Order: sequence, then structure tokens, then C-alpha cells
Amino acid sequence: MKEFVKKHKYALLLLIPGIIGGYIYWKYVGCVSGTCSIKSNWQSMIIFGGLIGYFLGDGVDDIIKKRKNKKV
Repeated sequence: MKEFVKKHKYALLLLIPGIIGGYIYWKYVGCVSGTCSIKSNWQSMIIFGGLIGYFLGDGVDDIIKKRKNKKV
């Protein structure tokens, strides 16, 4: 478990802002008519936002690891 957290720390750090961002997007932008499959439901928007945050954090983690390996 510690290895997973250490390996994916930036992805896990950006997971929470992604969830919050998904909720805020649903609250203020969302789908008014209710016909949108993702935007009309707050549960699916927080999952979608969390996934986006996780993948962005994973990308940041990869960039940081590549820079560390370049310097060494």
C-alpha cells in the first residue's frame, strides 16, 4: 500500500480537486434538461472529475520522474 501511494502521490493529490471540480461543474454548468447522460447526474460527474484529476496527476508524476532520471 505504501508503495502504491508513493508511486502515485501526485495522482492521488489531484484526485480530490478533480472530485470537487466535477461537483462544481455539475452544480453551475451541468445539464438543465436532464437528457445529458453524464452531466445531469452529480454522482457521475464527481466520478468523471475524479478520473480527470487522477489522470492529470499521473501525467504530472511521469513528467517529474523523467526529469529526475535526466538529472541523475
